[in-house]
Amino acid sequence: MRKFSFLMLLAVCSLSAQPEWHALESAPENTNNQRFDDVFFLTETLGWAANGSAAAVYKTTDGGENWTLQVAEQTPQLPGNYYFRNIEFLNENIGFLGTLQNNKFLKTTDGGATWSIIPSLMPTPAAICGIDCVGESTVYACGSYFSENAYVLKSTDSGQTWQYIDMGAYAEGLVELLFVDENLGYASGKGAAGGTILRTTDGGVSWTEIYNTGIAGEYVWKLQILASNPNCMFGSVESVNALPGKLVRTLDNGVSWVSHDVPDTDIQAVGFLTEDHGFMGGHASPFLETTDGGATWSENFVGSNLNRIQILNDNLAYASGATIYKFSETLGKSDFKEKGRTPLKAAVTPNPVKDKMTVTIEFVDSDHLVLELYDISGRRVRELLRDEIPAAGKKSYTFDAPRASGGYFVNIHTDTGRQSVKFVK
Repeated sequence: MRKFSFLMLLAVCSLSAQPEWHALESAPENTNNQRFDDVFFLTETLGWAANGSAAAVYKTTDGGENWTLQVAEQTPQLPGNYYFRNIEFLNENIGFLGTLQNNKFLKTTDGGATWSIIPSLMPTPAAICGIDCVGESTVYACGSYFSENAYVLKSTDSGQTWQYIDMGAYAEGLVELLFVDENLGYASGKGAAGGTILRTTDGGVSWTEIYNTGIAGEYVWKLQILASNPNCMFGSVESVNALPGKLVRTLDNGVSWVSHDVPDTDIQAVGFLTEDHGFMGGHASPFLETTDGGATWSENFVGSNLNRIQILNDNLAYASGATIYKFSETLGKSDFKEKGRTPLKAAVTPNPVKDKMTVTIEFVDSDHLVLELYDISGRRVRELLRDEIPAAGKKSYTFDAPRASGGYFVNIHTDTGRQSVKFVK
């Protein structure tokens, strides 16, 4: 479970060297210029990494020094197309793998050697964007960033049976879950009015919104509870073009919140060592570091395309992005060459727009699409459409142009990130 650091606070700072972020040169090659969507460590040395659009899972038993490929798409185990969003384990044998494919939530009982689709999930979940394992046998999962219905799945028997919890009254889409115990937990994602954080104290039976960003189109993408202070919670806010991403923080268990701008729009990953010292990152940003609780930020390390930071203790953390990163005592100079994210080719024609506009996108793989229209200030005008993309290729969509003259953005949200195309009416 992601609260591993609650139980791992025995490490002390080294007097000889300070921990730093570095890319693991031993990490599996990221061949598609996208990213590893998730990394999860059960102990300091035993961990797994999931590559999103490459749909591959790798395992390490030595803290990332060596990795073994366990499963990939287009194999007898997993025929067809997959996008692996998240991975988490209850113990060294039982684990769960969330995909962005309809009703393809995966489970392993042998440490990841073999995986199978969890059967008979009803109603059928469109995708799994967040997983959290808590205690000895309880598992929560949620979805999804692109579906019209938000939901939570819950199992109390290690994934043998599942309960479907309709979250439509609270959110439009969920991307993250974080539970303190079997009953107390949090979910985050997107509501009609903005990015949202929800809390339950009864194991998901009822929920209360404890924070909303107030800007339509934003997501609260990741959550972290500080190990040394359970009243301190952090959230990363993925915003829209023309607006900065944000760090949101509470020191009183969600009673009050402070929001700080972060110098990138598509902020997703968050990981703090103390109430004031932490790191964030996103699709285009490097590792961003703050030592004053998010009031100011500096560039810490030139990693990119970050989606997850898992803090294990004060001197050890891992992150997933363009590769797998490790926060530890420095390993010396690295010759690793960072591969930046490759955005989709997209255009709005004609530009300037008159009565009709056509949005053309070249997809490189099967995908999902949420297309939204924003004005030049970052205010959402309307959602244009949602679509499921079955295979690589070019697709075009035609819409009525906005009524008022001025500048606009078409925001393109897919499995591999968000990007915008500017046009003028």
